[in-house]
Amino acid sequence: MARWCYRHRLVVLLLWVGALFGLGFGASTAGTNYANVFSLPDTDSKSAYDLMEKAFPNTSGDTDTVVWKVDQGSVKDQAVQDRVQPALDKIAKMKGVGAVTSPYADARGAAQISGDGRIAYAQLTFTQRANEVPKDLVQNVLDTAQDAERGGLQVELGGQAIQRIQEPPQGLSEMVGVIAAALVLFLAFGSLFAMLLPIAIAVFGVGMGLFSTQLLSHTTDIPDIAPLLASLIGLGVGIDYALFIVTRHRRGIQRGMDPEEAAVTALNTSGRAVLFAGGTVCIALAGMLVTQLRFLDGVVVGTSLTVVLSVLAATTLLPALLGFLGPRVLSRRQRRRLAANGAESEKASGLAARWSSNVQTRPRRIAALALVVMAVLAIPVLSLRLGATDQGNDDASTTTRKAYDLLAEGFGPGFNGPLQVVTEGGDTATLVKGIESTSGVARVAALPPARGVTVIQVVPTTSPQSRQTDELIDTLRDTVIPQAGAKAHVGGVTAVSKDFASVTGDRLPLFVATIIGLGFLLLLIAFRSLVVPLTAALMNLIAAAASFGVLVAVFQWGWGLDLLGLGKEGPINAFLPVIMLSLLFGLSMDYQVFLVSRMHEEWVHTRDNARAVRVGLAETSRVINSAALIMVCVFLAFVLSGDSGAAMAGVGLAAAVALDAFILRTALVPAAMHLLGNSNWWLPTWLEKRLPHLAVEPKEEAEPALEEGPASAVHGFIRTADGDPVDGASVTLLTKGGRQLDRVTSLADGSYIVSVPAPGTYLLATTASSYGSRAAHVIVADGPLVYDVELAEGEVDAVN
Repeated sequence: MARWCYRHRLVVLLLWVGALFGLGFGASTAGTNYANVFSLPDTDSKSAYDLMEKAFPNTSGDTDTVVWKVDQGSVKDQAVQDRVQPALDKIAKMKGVGAVTSPYADARGAAQISGDGRIAYAQLTFTQRANEVPKDLVQNVLDTAQDAERGGLQVELGGQAIQRIQEPPQGLSEMVGVIAAALVLFLAFGSLFAMLLPIAIAVFGVGMGLFSTQLLSHTTDIPDIAPLLASLIGLGVGIDYALFIVTRHRRGIQRGMDPEEAAVTALNTSGRAVLFAGGTVCIALAGMLVTQLRFLDGVVVGTSLTVVLSVLAATTLLPALLGFLGPRVLSRRQRRRLAANGAESEKASGLAARWSSNVQTRPRRIAALALVVMAVLAIPVLSLRLGATDQGNDDASTTTRKAYDLLAEGFGPGFNGPLQVVTEGGDTATLVKGIESTSGVARVAALPPARGVTVIQVVPTTSPQSRQTDELIDTLRDTVIPQAGAKAHVGGVTAVSKDFASVTGDRLPLFVATIIGLGFLLLLIAFRSLVVPLTAALMNLIAAAASFGVLVAVFQWGWGLDLLGLGKEGPINAFLPVIMLSLLFGLSMDYQVFLVSRMHEEWVHTRDNARAVRVGLAETSRVINSAALIMVCVFLAFVLSGDSGAAMAGVGLAAAVALDAFILRTALVPAAMHLLGNSNWWLPTWLEKRLPHLAVEPKEEAEPALEEGPASAVHGFIRTADGDPVDGASVTLLTKGGRQLDRVTSLADGSYIVSVPAPGTYLLATTASSYGSRAAHVIVADGPLVYDVELAEGEVDAVN
């Protein structure tokens, strides 16, 4: 497939461009129809909602609030009324505004004025839901209301529709993330063309994913946060997958391969790993479905579709683009060096190789240090509290946050999240008295009954996000309502948030077990090992605990919130653990696949665990760290999205990816694999026979039968660069396909001898614990071959 795409590059490019523009035209014509459906069956708040829908079927449209405060005097003063009431009248006449309830309208409006007379509010109801209200109308409402301000009179607005227009422009966070990723790519590649390739793949994958999600919003319920999360994960994986393939392709050209063969080899090695990694991300995302939370179904659809399209772009569009560039995928300096010096050796050197050797030399110390760092970061997770963010968590400079604070100041902290006790029949008066006498209740008001249903508005003394409000809801449900003998349910936004957090918390263990179990099975089949998937599962749990610890410290404890401009501390969004764990486990599996697949490739060839782990880490750590740095930049850019949920997910995922790549995959995983030795690759024989074969690496070419001829030998000395003999070095003779034929240990004078069954070409691998390792092909003719090996400290020579 890679070869076909490379040779028919113009056709492939035109098909992708046509598909992107076609989907874009269809999506822009159809518009959006996102819907936030919080379906919580078998919960008390859902029962309350169903009763209210039965009694008040026509209460649709978003309700927002205009709040004003005077520095001196009272809001009842005629001068204040003459400023505010005309603005409210003008807003009420706007097309799209259903009603405006003013405190100056009649005697009932007195309840909308604070006890000290300095703060008042008016409620305005739009005819559409918040995400459907035209932004021009909302901006007109905001401007009209704030035009009434003067010295000593402050006017602020709150509500979901108002919140939408104070968000930064759409695409700002994506653009910042792409620019940051481009800088990292340019530093990694040193070539403008090579830098543009991963960006182009991400743009095609994310663009088509977002357009497709927008079209699907007309056929199924997709929440409005789904596009943000889809672009967040799509940009990350799209750039990363292309980075892995382009890195392998460039390495092939630098080692003397024709550009077409380099592209085919890159797709047949790293491309396979990309397919496998993309599959693991989609499976981890699909794990959200076991929670049976309808709100998350649309998130699964949007993010999974974007990941699939990103993988498709990386495996079909990328080889076509590589065909257009040819050798220009290298920088000019690299092309000049290649022309002057010829192909580079297959030796991994530099910082990555030295670090890999250090991990092999000091595995216990490095593993212990990494575990201590992750454990310290995980400590805050013990105080994790799930809930829902509201406009009280907005930045202090926004009008929604100012309106929230004014309402809390004038009418109490609980006014921003009133509870609704909904009852059908029964003794309402007794229930009202019971609620009034309950600790933690500020005000109670029973609305006129409709269709046999009575709604009792209950204003708590504490804020919607406080633990005391949660305890009040429990008290009403468990004690007050049963004592009154009423059949009633506690609803409202605050109660829905509490129930959502409870349901999520209850189903989280099943969800975690599902995605870890599926990931374990995939790695078990791919790497034919029990220990590798067990290690991956344990590392995923460690990464999750540490990343949630960072999240709690920042968003729940408030550490660094002012620095990030993310408003006020509060509970962690109830839906975030499910979304974040899905993405984290999927991305962690990506890095595990890229790291271990290279180790497994070396293990198959040499059956030397120490060499396999050292070579695998030396050859992949740089590209994994570059990919992680790109992901961190993309995720952190979503702090600028203006959406608190996306900002929280961005910070959490950035922390998770950084910890996973820079500490776990670069230090803890290889250190643990060195300590475990050959048991890393252990699999019971009976299980090996029953497992299906799913190869991450390309299939080995059939090994030719050994030529018939007299037995011979390879012998010589193992010495250091200074000429000193190396005692105890391991010398292994293998066939070209990786089958071990003989293995010996060098003597005190550095001498060795391995037996050769017949003339031919073989692979001779030499390794010593205090030195590096070497592997080279040797050609044995009719007689014994003398072959001396020189080992240099910190050197890793990788032969595929």
